[in-house]
Amino acid sequence: MAKERTLRSDVIIRFAGDSGDGMQLTGDRFTSATASFGNDLSTLPDFPAEIRAPAGTLPGVSAFQIHFADHDIMTPGDAPDVLVAMNPAALKANLGDLSPGGTVIVNTDEFTKRSLQKVGYGSDPLSDGTLDSFSVHAIPLTSLTVGALESFDISKKEAERAKNMFSLGLLSWLYNRPVDQTKAFLTEKFGKKPEILAANLAALEAGWSFGETTEAFEVQYEVRPAALPAGTYRNITGNLALSYGLVAAAQRTGLGLFLGSYPITPASDILHELSRHKRFGVTTFQAEDEIAGIGAALGASYGGSIGVTTTSGPGLALKSETLGLAVALELPLVVIDVQRGGPSTGLPTKTEQADLLQAMFGRNGEAPVPIVAPQSPGDCFFAALEAVRIATKYRTPVLLLSDGYLANGAEPWRIPDVAQLPDMTVSFASEPNDTDAAGNPVFHPFLRDDETLARPWAIPGTAGLEHRIGGIEKADVTGAISYDPANHDHMVRTRQAKIDGIADDIPPLEVDDPTGEADVLVLGWGSTYGPIAAACRAVREAGHPVAQAHLRHLNPFPANTAEVLRRYRRVIIPEMNLGQLALLIRGKYLVDAKPYNQVRGLPFRSEELVEAIMAEIQSEQPDMTSLAERSLT
Repeated sequence: MAKERTLRSDVIIRFAGDSGDGMQLTGDRFTSATASFGNDLSTLPDFPAEIRAPAGTLPGVSAFQIHFADHDIMTPGDAPDVLVAMNPAALKANLGDLSPGGTVIVNTDEFTKRSLQKVGYGSDPLSDGTLDSFSVHAIPLTSLTVGALESFDISKKEAERAKNMFSLGLLSWLYNRPVDQTKAFLTEKFGKKPEILAANLAALEAGWSFGETTEAFEVQYEVRPAALPAGTYRNITGNLALSYGLVAAAQRTGLGLFLGSYPITPASDILHELSRHKRFGVTTFQAEDEIAGIGAALGASYGGSIGVTTTSGPGLALKSETLGLAVALELPLVVIDVQRGGPSTGLPTKTEQADLLQAMFGRNGEAPVPIVAPQSPGDCFFAALEAVRIATKYRTPVLLLSDGYLANGAEPWRIPDVAQLPDMTVSFASEPNDTDAAGNPVFHPFLRDDETLARPWAIPGTAGLEHRIGGIEKADVTGAISYDPANHDHMVRTRQAKIDGIADDIPPLEVDDPTGEADVLVLGWGSTYGPIAAACRAVREAGHPVAQAHLRHLNPFPANTAEVLRRYRRVIIPEMNLGQLALLIRGKYLVDAKPYNQVRGLPFRSEELVEAIMAEIQSEQPDMTSLAERSLT
């Protein structure tokens, strides 16, 4: 009998289980199918921090959330509509996030007395009323999978491992997702193990058939494709987009790309991906430590390549001395910090954006560095291009601040027309650029470009362009070692002026203020873009004006930042830290910006930002405009 099909505008699903249950793979395959179907989507993978947490425990729970829709969406969603829980630990860890009246699909085979006790359940939540407010589908997923694979020449343990494919087949049927891509993926992954391949394909088909034939599901749901701008799309994560952006930048500059990197969560995927692209002139070097990684990258820059190093917060601390050397040498270098929860080892698999002040000031001496921050997984591609553009044009190291949410999250990405990407062709010094007192040609390594204040980039070994390098202060123009106080003051101010001048070479800060009547501005940076945009959309739909602006360039700020801030009576700055951008904005512009902060290792929920924005709109705070006007004029 054909089942009823119900249209939904959007759905939020969370897969959860042990780290060995394949939840990340299940979520990734569901995401890939959803992207090919044409929905807009956003994902939030959630990994355990421990490599081998005890099975069936709360620290070992791995989850993957996907929000997909027939319209433009901004976030992975605040609360899942559907929770697939493979064991009691997954249920307990995630049930509190589920929407009221939401659907729970549980693997009853794992709800044994021992498993329940392991996570602190005194009774079985499937029968004690815990789930009464939800729509519950109690299904023996493991035994159904094993039963479906009885005829295959595999062990029971191998059959049980395929329960994630059974679950994927069931959810694919329930939400009308195509499975052809998953079949192709499995064929490639297990092509050399035909029996394992056949078993996984059979488990996928069995899950689909179970949904189609069981009376437990009376309704099948459909989320139609979204009306996205015309173009060719692919599903992409932030780390993958960063990798592609670096390769594209190398092509547009005409230079080789060198990555010197030490593996660290959540940045390691960039190293893994770039290692696949040798044919595009990419060289990757897995260093023995963070310091060696940046040292090699800086050496590559000195040799005429695009030097890049990737890390997270702890590694950035270790790289600080060499980063300061790059400032003194005035050589291009891109340092990518995929931020995670800290301090120290902190929350290695969780997200945070608490490295901003470290990026601004975490070096000895006056060592200014431009800072660029992407706002979405797809935007990581363009942020990488921008970081390389600034680094090569201004002869400076650049810090790119991504984070774990962007790195692992996915969204549909419209593949850009390569011909439309900026031309970033680099010219090296090839001949002497000055004369000495006797009129002889000489090369002066710090004879700067009048517009950018960038010094020449000379390839070592070029005849006639020999010059000193090193961390000791150099004399202006000549590059000779100098301990002269006046020269040091001049060089420090010149390096700062070079970075400050970048403000005239970046786009102005754009404000989304549809009515022009808002007196509250929500200012953000990095991955807070999606939750802020979703919250502002909800506030406007409720009939209240609010403005939104988002910073890509954090050092220097866009040239019109002061003018934008002056327009609004109140400014809110949501951050996944304790107010680092707010501190910079208040200190530079003397604006009474109000921080709104959380450091839970998770992205903001748009619902909580709606409440914060509404509280500001409805508050009777003193008018601070006069203070801002006095300080900014």
